[in-house]
Amino acid sequence: MDKLWLIIKREYINKVRNRTFVIMTFVSPLIFIGVILLIGWLTSVNNSDVKRVTILDDTTQGYDLLFEETDDYQYNKLENVTLDNALAMSGKNDDYGLVHITQNEDGQVQVMMYSDDSPSLSYITSIEERISKKATEDNLIEQGVDLNTLESSRVDTTVALQTYSGVVNSKASSWVKIALGGASGYLLMMFIIIYGNMVMRSVIEEKTNRIIEIIVSSVKPIYLMLGKITGTSLAGITQFAIWVILGFVLIVAGSAIFGVEAFQNPANQDMVAQAQNTDEMQLILNDIMQLPLATMISCFFIYFIGGYFLYAAIYTAIGAAVDSETDTQQFMLPVILPLILSIYVGFFSVIDNPNGTIAVIFSYIPLTSPIVMLMRIPFGEVTWWQLGLSILILYCSIILVAYLAAKIYRIGILMYGKKTNWKDLYKWLKY
Repeated sequence: MDKLWLIIKREYINKVRNRTFVIMTFVSPLIFIGVILLIGWLTSVNNSDVKRVTILDDTTQGYDLLFEETDDYQYNKLENVTLDNALAMSGKNDDYGLVHITQNEDGQVQVMMYSDDSPSLSYITSIEERISKKATEDNLIEQGVDLNTLESSRVDTTVALQTYSGVVNSKASSWVKIALGGASGYLLMMFIIIYGNMVMRSVIEEKTNRIIEIIVSSVKPIYLMLGKITGTSLAGITQFAIWVILGFVLIVAGSAIFGVEAFQNPANQDMVAQAQNTDEMQLILNDIMQLPLATMISCFFIYFIGGYFLYAAIYTAIGAAVDSETDTQQFMLPVILPLILSIYVGFFSVIDNPNGTIAVIFSYIPLTSPIVMLMRIPFGEVTWWQLGLSILILYCSIILVAYLAAKIYRIGILMYGKKTNWKDLYKWLKY
């Protein structure tokens, strides 16, 4: 057991002292925050461009009056001009587009927009809504309907959300849960892949340098494998903790220097302003506070450790079975596939029905439970016995997978010059 701790200490120190590890630990948060600032700046620059649109209204209903200039759009309204001439003028002026409004024989309004660019869906929708509203009002007037009476009779209904215990929720509560659950699951998947590959490369490097032959002569392969996995996991947790601290400091500092707007997407500012005006932001904050945050945080670390150890054992066995990183490609699909499947199940099943059969089953399967269960927890519909059973199955599976991986590891770590295949792995498991 003393040798195991020595191996863990050696692996941990070697990882945290590695130049690449140190650089990525402290540079990655800077890159991440820099990308956020760059995206915000590029979006603001993109939205600052004023688009000029030509309007040709061939009807007598005055639809061109619906288009008023804004900070983003300027309009050039043409009269008594043919469509061909309007297209020529619009193209010559390098306009964003030309909107042509006509009426067919049945009196139906038809709108065609000419543009070499791809107009945004929101802009097209706004045109459709404006013209549809006016055309509807014109039809009602022709039928003798008083629009003032109709408008005064309109009743707007707002659905308020509240739990049986009396807690008021916002309309965006589901999106908050989806965002937090999806972020947790995706983050865990990325950590498993990154640190699992780190363990695998470490095993391949020591095997290639023949250092492993010296180490194995004094340490049992099972201790060496567990030491590598544990040491790398501790280095990963250290790196993650530094990222969280640095990320928080950089966001606070960036908000103070550049302003909070630098971290916001300008496309969402209208939505944020509307939410603030209607106290929706306060309800969203209440939704976040009502989430099982303590359970989410504790389960993230429990499933991070469990999921990492499970997959790291598989990565270690693969690293021991091959002589180079190129040879690992034939074994990687069965490892990556459950992780990808977990994400798809999470977004297409858990979000729609957290207690559905598919969501529940995949939250028990060890290879998928770390991600799927983390995506179920924010919805607050996971009972304590489901959580306990999922964790128990996961950690029992770690013992089984580690035992099988150790059988491959103790043989493959000393094998050189032969390309390993699935048949060889099956033989090694029987030794």
